[in-house]
Amino acid sequence: MRISVSSDMDEPLARLLVAELRGRGHDVVTHGALRAGDDPRWAVCSEAAAREVASGASDQAVVCCWTGTGASIAANKVPGVRAALCTDAYTADGARRWNDANVLVIGLRLTSEPLLKEILDAWFAADAGSDADDRENVAHIERLDVSRGAGRTG
Repeated sequence: MRISVSSDMDEPLARLLVAELRGRGHDVVTHGALRAGDDPRWAVCSEAAAREVASGASDQAVVCCWTGTGASIAANKVPGVRAALCTDAYTADGARRWNDANVLVIGLRLTSEPLLKEILDAWFAADAGSDADDRENVAHIERLDVSRGAGRTG
């Protein structure tokens, strides 16, 4: 799987994330502080990773900032992206199953190495669910993306 990863800070956890994903066999594309010469601002690098998911250049993304909040907001502004800030494995599982999330958001401040691995395990073990209510909620979000784009004036 091709995964775009962004971080606004070159922190040990962000480097561990990249190594962990590569160790799991994923093709990782880095953005922000993880890529020399790239713009490290959370809004910019999170958008870049999210756009790769929306365009199909990457299958999924993991975006990081200190709390995860800014990265989540930026990624969710990209039509077609459903970014979920996950602080534990249960939330990561639910984000994939119930929300068909395609971008995982990690806060660098409070996520430990063991917790990161648990979150990744849950994220990659879960698939989008088939429950009709969940699928309709995801379809509703997709319609919001279309209506939001139609309302723009440039």
